[in-house]
Amino acid sequence: MEITPVKMTDLPQIMAIEKSGFSRAEAGSEAAYRERIEKLADTFLVARDGAVVLGFIVGPALGARYIEDAMFATTPTNLPRGGHQLVFTLAVSPLARHQQIGSQLLTALAENAQAHGRTSMALTCLERLIPFYERNGFVNQGIAASEHAGETWYNLEKVWTD
Repeated sequence: MEITPVKMTDLPQIMAIEKSGFSRAEAGSEAAYRERIEKLADTFLVARDGAVVLGFIVGPALGARYIEDAMFATTPTNLPRGGHQLVFTLAVSPLARHQQIGSQLLTALAENAQAHGRTSMALTCLERLIPFYERNGFVNQGIAASEHAGETWYNLEKVWTD
């Protein structure tokens, strides 16, 4: 398995993984993922085994500390340096779960973020996923303002310690 930047040719496999891991209301559209590949290529990483996409992580690097719902409608453009790394999606193929791929993707994006001077990494998740992110060094900051898909989301944040 290797972690590489996304390619547009990964889109069909990314969409299959997205649909397998999220409800219809939660999942991003193909148009949204096409825009993310175009605008967030340097913060969109794919775990792959040859040509097979096993999982992916994507999100913008912005001045905002936490994700806001409007960011899902129109993908923002990454800051070249500094700011905060946000994670819109971390998803692993059902055929590749329980192999630490999600944790490896989080680590790879965190390393990328630190190399570009980001001060933290944050995401929103459902309550059942909080323990996974806590095991990966994130701290639960409480209920997010998000109303995405009518769910209750939690802000999870990882701040670098030098």
